[in-house]
Amino acid sequence: MSTRRVFIKKSALLSSIGSIVGFNSKASEGISNSANKPIVISTWMHGIPANEAAWSVLSKGGKAIDAVEAGVKIPEADPAIKSVGFGGYPDENGRVTLDACIMDENNQCGSVACLEHIKHPIAVARLVMDQTPHVMLVGEGALEFALQKGFPKENLLTPETLKGWEEMQEEFKKQKSIINIENHDTIGMLALDSQGNLSGSCTTSGLANKLHGRVGDSPIIGAGLFVDNEVGAACATGVGEEVIKQAGSAMVVELMRHGMNPEQACKEIVSRIIKTNRGKKDFQVGFLALTKEGVFGAYSILGGFNYAVYDQEGNRLIDSPFIGG
Repeated sequence: MSTRRVFIKKSALLSSIGSIVGFNSKASEGISNSANKPIVISTWMHGIPANEAAWSVLSKGGKAIDAVEAGVKIPEADPAIKSVGFGGYPDENGRVTLDACIMDENNQCGSVACLEHIKHPIAVARLVMDQTPHVMLVGEGALEFALQKGFPKENLLTPETLKGWEEMQEEFKKQKSIINIENHDTIGMLALDSQGNLSGSCTTSGLANKLHGRVGDSPIIGAGLFVDNEVGAACATGVGEEVIKQAGSAMVVELMRHGMNPEQACKEIVSRIIKTNRGKKDFQVGFLALTKEGVFGAYSILGGFNYAVYDQEGNRLIDSPFIGG
């Protein structure tokens, strides 16, 4: 009986401490019960126009899943953005191959990888989610599926991109791929709609001069993107191989489930990546995260990573904190 009383007292004490300290991101940041919604966040400067398209959906009461698809279509179609979609830098064989994934509030997801000749891989990924029993289609199978669904077959390699790729060949001889602000290889987008539901998307042309057939983290659910509608969502950018090794985005979300706020969770996975690389910090990886309450945060290895946020305060660009070189 005395053992039972001790257990009850300890349980009550822990419950009281938990209510004071707060074992969740909302309590730890001292935010109110009212969620910051709708909201959309996305990686890099090209997230600003992408957010505009997503906000046009969210501000009218639209669903997060529709917003994240509409949003990333903007950089996919912009040839000035060399790391996403049309006009993206090609692989070592001079071929533009695209990767994308999308995930909704019900843990439904779709993905395509190493897809050629299709300007909007995110739309193909959406159809994989909505119209097939599968999660991922790759290569020729993904192209065949897209063509069957009526997507036009296009040449995605622009003369400007080809010229830039050719001019980079001397640098590529020194290192297989160059990771910098011009070759950060993705846009990830996370949204919370007015109904309180989360969704995310991610799309990329991958690293310039990659081996043909290389697939990074961007189309891999749990690595480049993960959504848990009870907790939050996360996406990644940078060297995809390092993100895959940590199941990066899924781990960020899991850390938020266990009490970390978005910035803390992103920093923890960045730190793990550095640790597994024996302290090396000469490459870029960044994470972006959003909670169910609309709290957001990011963290990266190196400086230069920024992200766009659009909520009731407007659309703006924020520099991510970073560990440093």
